[in-house]
Amino acid sequence: MRILALDTATPACSSALLSDSGAITREIETERGHAEHILAMIDAVLIEGGIDLKDVDALAFGRGPGAFTGVRLATSVAQGLAFGAELRVVPVSDLAAVAQRAFDLNTRLQHVLVCNDARMQEVYWACFDRGAMGLAVLTGAEHVSGDASIALPEVWQGGVGGAGRGFRVYPHLGARMNLIDVREELLPRAAEIARLAWPEVMAGRTCAAQEAIPVYLRDDVTRTSRK
Repeated sequence: MRILALDTATPACSSALLSDSGAITREIETERGHAEHILAMIDAVLIEGGIDLKDVDALAFGRGPGAFTGVRLATSVAQGLAFGAELRVVPVSDLAAVAQRAFDLNTRLQHVLVCNDARMQEVYWACFDRGAMGLAVLTGAEHVSGDASIALPEVWQGGVGGAGRGFRVYPHLGARMNLIDVREELLPRAAEIARLAWPEVMAGRTCAAQEAIPVYLRDDVTRTSRK
């Protein structure tokens, strides 16, 4: 099986081609210009993999939450490629991709709180358990709020880590939540998005291109500050 993945929801812009033989990836970190890079990065992994887009079994993308323009870009590129090649699509949470990176980096972690910077004095956050095959599984819902509203599930006992750039903006969060390991440098990547999409494709949990929609969490994207 082959899964092509892409992500542009945060400063990390990346593509990945995951197959039974391993992963081929391209990634850069930039504050802008994702639209200028992503298609070339997709072409690069396909060329290195020696396949055409039509040979891919499914397309996965980071569906947000993240920067409005970045999430919209990832969605539109995924839809366009999927329409053209008649591919099924798997939207994957960018917060889950960050959690997956944390689980892979520290095998002691059984739970991860992900906090990504949402600007406007808020963070995108969600809680994840280590599930089957070590894959991140969402516990509860994804949120956007001020840092004071973040709360861990009461059933979590030990082995809790933190991940995401929100911890860089609010460095006190790790101590307040008694986290054993905080990876404030982590951003979502297409490599983890492809991994999380793999069991979805195997189980037939895919959607048509027109059903691949973004998740912003924040409805009002024009605000300049939180009251």
